[in-house]
Order: sequence, then C-alpha cells, then structure tokens
Amino acid sequence: MCIICGCEDIKVQGHCHDGDHNNLKDLHFGRNHVGVEISGISETRLIEVKTDVLAKNNMYADRNRKVLTDLCTLSLNLISSPGSGKTTLLCRTIEEIGSCSLAVIEGDQQTTNDAKRIRSTGAQAVQVNTGKGCHLDGYMVGCAIENLELNPNSILFIENVGNLVCPAAFDLGEDAKVVILSVTEGEDKPLKYPDVFTASKLAILNKIDLAPHCNVNLELYEENLRRVNPKIKMLRLSARTGEGMKTWINWLHNALAKKSHGKMQLD
Repeated sequence: MCIICGCEDIKVQGHCHDGDHNNLKDLHFGRNHVGVEISGISETRLIEVKTDVLAKNNMYADRNRKVLTDLCTLSLNLISSPGSGKTTLLCRTIEEIGSCSLAVIEGDQQTTNDAKRIRSTGAQAVQVNTGKGCHLDGYMVGCAIENLELNPNSILFIENVGNLVCPAAFDLGEDAKVVILSVTEGEDKPLKYPDVFTASKLAILNKIDLAPHCNVNLELYEENLRRVNPKIKMLRLSARTGEGMKTWINWLHNALAKKSHGKMQLD
C-alpha cells in the first residue's frame, strides 16, 4: 500500500506508480469541453442528463429574464470563491448608490449571515439556502424574485454560492455574470477555472490593498484573464478601503442606463 495516497497497486492511466511518487501520472478525465469519464456511466448518458437539467433550468431563467426586463431591472450574477469579498463589496456598493435602488439575493448552503449583513444597510435581501447544492439555479432565483419588491430601473444583485465551477453553467436570467477574485487567490485562478471567466462580462480584482503584502503580480492576473477571455473587462478595487470603487459604480450606472434603454448587450 502506498503510504502517501493509501492506494493498493492502483493503476493510473494503465500504469501502476509502484511507490515512485516522483513519477505519478496526472489524470485528465475531461475530453475537450464536454465528456466526463466515470466508471459505470457512459459519456453519452452523462451528456443527456446534463442537457436535461440545463434545459429545465433555462426555462425558469427565461421566465426570470422576462420579469426583470419588464421592470428594466439590471441583474448581475456575482460569482467567486468563498472569501473573495462579495458581501463586503455589496455592502460598500449599497453605501455608494443607496439601498432604495437595488435588491440582493444571497446564495449559501446554510445560514442567513450574509442576508443579515445586507439588510443592516437598509437594502432588501432574500436568503436562499441550497443545502448540499453548490450553486443557485433559475428556479431558486425565480422564487426569490417573487419575495422581493423590485423597483423599476433598479439593480438586482445575485450573490451566488461561493464556487468557481458549477455557477458558470447555470443561466439565472441575469444580464451578466461578474466574477470576483481576491488578490490572495493566486494569479493562475483564471487558468484553473476557465469556464466562469469565459462566461463573465466583468472580472473584479478585489483586495488590491493587500497586494503589496502578498507578493502578487496584478499584471499577471490580468494577462491570464485575457488568455481565457480576451473580451472580458477588468476592474481593480478594494471594497475595504474604497480604492477603485468609483469605477465600479460608474460601470453599474452605465449598465443600468443601457438596460433601461432596452440595450441588453453590456460592455
């Protein structure tokens, strides 16, 4: 038995590593952009299941989109790893633009902590707990919208469950996905989790006040973002200190103006 990984003569890509941990094989189960190899389940069956799940989700997402479009409400799906500063950024944003012009849907597996933080600013917030779920879906967001009193020409922020993988695949009826990165996460994050960065209109590099203390290369962050999505817009800011917040607020105002004038395509 291998004392490091606990395996008993496990074959890795047809070859046992025989205890030589300097020659372990990397495993790549995905093929191209679709297809997953799981013992006992065919790739065709997996794709069928995924297609069915997404089709049902998209039906609910389309309903959400119509409701939000009729209200001229700008909707943004905020995606990030846990601890990137999404809720802090939202609280700071509410301070800047006022609680009456926005509402928030908070997604977490458990607790109502983040919704309470948002409500303490005076803004509307609905908490959605997903249990063991790793993302919000169109149905959950639709139920949350029904529990909000959305004002016309306002902004709906959807703070997704902390996760850079699953939320990328699910349309919630939003106008744009916004991915938030903390400078403490590592410059290679866009390369490790490309799908969410490909699907997003905007990337926010948060906590830049910590960059001098973390030996972080901000230019490399942006270079890797462009490698994954050459069209993505990038903002640097610190929700804690307020640095760069003006640019973020201006982006929101411009996006809302486009939505109000029926221009669905955001820059």
